[in-house]
Amino acid sequence: MRKIFLYLQLILLSVLLFSRTALVQEWNTVKWINDGDTVVLSDGRHVRYIGINAPEIAHDNQKAEAFGYAAKKYNQSLIRFKKVRLEFDKEKYDRYGRLLAYIFLIDGTFINKEMIEKGYAYALIRKPNVKYDRMLLQTQRDAMSAKQGMWRNLNDKDGEEYLGSERSKRFHLRTCPYGKRIKKRNRVFFARKWDAFWSGFAPCKRCMAGGN
Repeated sequence: MRKIFLYLQLILLSVLLFSRTALVQEWNTVKWINDGDTVVLSDGRHVRYIGINAPEIAHDNQKAEAFGYAAKKYNQSLIRFKKVRLEFDKEKYDRYGRLLAYIFLIDGTFINKEMIEKGYAYALIRKPNVKYDRMLLQTQRDAMSAKQGMWRNLNDKDGEEYLGSERSKRFHLRTCPYGKRIKKRNRVFFARKWDAFWSGFAPCKRCMAGGN
């Protein structure tokens, strides 16, 4: 009787573990590439990559950013029409209703990391989805050191200084009205964009191109 009880417990534990795994990941096929950090699945759902931001392509009367189309093309070469594993974090959807995920190919290639590694995207820290933030930031630093992609020509205008928020991990021009709202205890000053990116801060989309 005891053996039967233990066997039933083992089956129940296996079912629970399988259910939990199913909740945090799934397999699907990529049908379309929107840009360097957003794709469409075979079932029509839009997926936004967690932890990264790629330069924008032209949309809504806004001009494309440098490396925007290159990032889309590279993303397409990696993942279009391929079966992928989607891994989720604490927050599963963004405010636009897009699914938030880390994307892996069958061979284990981590697409979010790959986009940063080749200089087609930068790290975007956004709580509560921070599972791979340390890995992605280190990958960015390696890409910056190697001057990959967008890091070859990251220039600052003379006299510009930047103000970051430790809370949001965003940085702004010192003249940005949103930057001025940052509480003093959360303020971090940067003399260069490079320093802000190196520290894991992402640019404010309102005062500088590149945010999202």
